[in-house]
Amino acid sequence: MTARLSLFGNPTATAAKAAAHFGTASKTILQESSLPAATQKLVLLRASQINGDGYATDVWAKNATAAEESATRINLVAAWHESTVFTDAERAALALTEEGTRIADAADGVTDEVWTDAATHYDQDQLSDLVMLIALINATNRMSVIVRQHGGDYEPGRLG
Repeated sequence: MTARLSLFGNPTATAAKAAAHFGTASKTILQESSLPAATQKLVLLRASQINGDGYATDVWAKNATAAEESATRINLVAAWHESTVFTDAERAALALTEEGTRIADAADGVTDEVWTDAATHYDQDQLSDLVMLIALINATNRMSVIVRQHGGDYEPGRLG
């Protein structure tokens, strides 16, 4: 299987420049946010799973492994509702991720209950970073799915 096109094939193309800005924005949050690194990786992995982005699922599962996240937690991200291995704060972030990713599935988008729960665990700056991280991964997941960027070949450490 091959991708339909490489958004970075021509580095001077408008799309490559715009995609690079997404990467820079994501890197800023990953490196500068006070959100715990484990929470960031769980959020990125969960949104990528929901969106069916094999490439990003590969990236964030491998990056979490490289960051010494347990295999149990990585494997249970898709079933976090039924799992006991996540903290209350992580569960709140995963709930916000799911509702923010599945925004079209609910007429009101993210519920007040999910937002309030997240706000009990994260300060305003962390919530802002979480919202940006969710929005950015959803945008990049969509780019990857549209061009059929496949997972499996990623080597940990290249991204986040």
